[in-house]
Amino acid sequence: MNKDLIKYGLNNLWHRKKRSLLTVISIFIGIMAIFALISFGQGLSSYVKSISSEMGTDKIVMQPKGGFGNPTESAFQFNEEDVEFVKKVSGVSEATGMIVTSVQVQQDTAKKSRYVYAQGIPTEQSEQQLINELFATDLGSGRELKKGDTDKVAVGYGYSQPNTVFEKPIGLGDKLYINGKKVEVIGIYEPIGNPIDDMNIYFTSEAMVDFLGAEKEYATIFIRSSASEDPREVAKTVEEKFRKYKDQDEGKETFFVQTFEDLIASFSTILGILNTVLVLISLISVVVAAVNIMNTTYTSVLERTQEIGIMKAIGAQNRHILFVFVFEAGVLGIIGSAVGMFFGYLIAKAGGFFAASAGYSMLQPAFPLWLVLGCLVFGFFMGALSGLAPAYQASKQKPVEALRYE
Repeated sequence: MNKDLIKYGLNNLWHRKKRSLLTVISIFIGIMAIFALISFGQGLSSYVKSISSEMGTDKIVMQPKGGFGNPTESAFQFNEEDVEFVKKVSGVSEATGMIVTSVQVQQDTAKKSRYVYAQGIPTEQSEQQLINELFATDLGSGRELKKGDTDKVAVGYGYSQPNTVFEKPIGLGDKLYINGKKVEVIGIYEPIGNPIDDMNIYFTSEAMVDFLGAEKEYATIFIRSSASEDPREVAKTVEEKFRKYKDQDEGKETFFVQTFEDLIASFSTILGILNTVLVLISLISVVVAAVNIMNTTYTSVLERTQEIGIMKAIGAQNRHILFVFVFEAGVLGIIGSAVGMFFGYLIAKAGGFFAASAGYSMLQPAFPLWLVLGCLVFGFFMGALSGLAPAYQASKQKPVEALRYE
């Protein structure tokens, strides 16, 4: 019996192709938006998780309060004595600061200049490794900076690409002009994933002070906890000791200390909230689609009143009538979801392509199986529930009255 009812329901949808098509269109728009948005959210989450796994869980970040803005404009900066103090705190394996300043860079003194960030890299191998792990930087070609590299720099990936930082790509041994001073490129990093970081220029910390004349002040102190210590406990100890060292009251500190794991968790929470808000906005169109399905089903019930009477006259029960109309509404929902996912996939892939072309390689969509199955199941139940009220009305019709209906 159920097979006959399914076949009957599918035939009815096919005979009313135009109406079914319009209903499917109203469904797929909302599903398309939801599918594309969630796929980007999943892609970003995967990127954050991969970065977190590369960096490890033993990292701690120490910054001035409000230090997530421009690193060159914070009112409070750390100095070398601060770094040395942190190194001596129990549970700290190593600590280093990074000098950051804005510089003017030119490929040739007669050509157009760009303003980018220059970062001072420590020359001790363990501290350099700490910085590389934290910023997920890997040297693609050339060598790392070492002590004595006063007029030598490593550059971000963007310099090696044409029409990115400059029209012509930069290679190893090429010369750049930083604040009017000539330097030699001795290393090129692998892409990080966003244009700003991929345009960074890296000096040694000594060269930042002696060659560029930057102040030996740090916007951030990066810390690695000892292998046997809990990073969160080490972070608390550093905060307490440094607060006493600076003679500051609790709650009135000019700095904060946080494990990198907690920073990643905070970012993931913000990302999740943003993604949820966008999905909720997209659900508005899904609600409109649900109303449209209900309207379509009501119209179908009115048009097929006599058919319902005939079906009941030959033995169809209320549950059979209910099943037919709920099934039809559910099929419209699942077809709309499938079409929506197809177009959502195309939009997400196109968005990822353009994002990568612009240098934002971290903005790549991901399509987990649960997302595909979830959209299909959601579409079916949305349609079925939307068609439930008119289907129930149809199932309660009396055969005699239905046959008389004109």
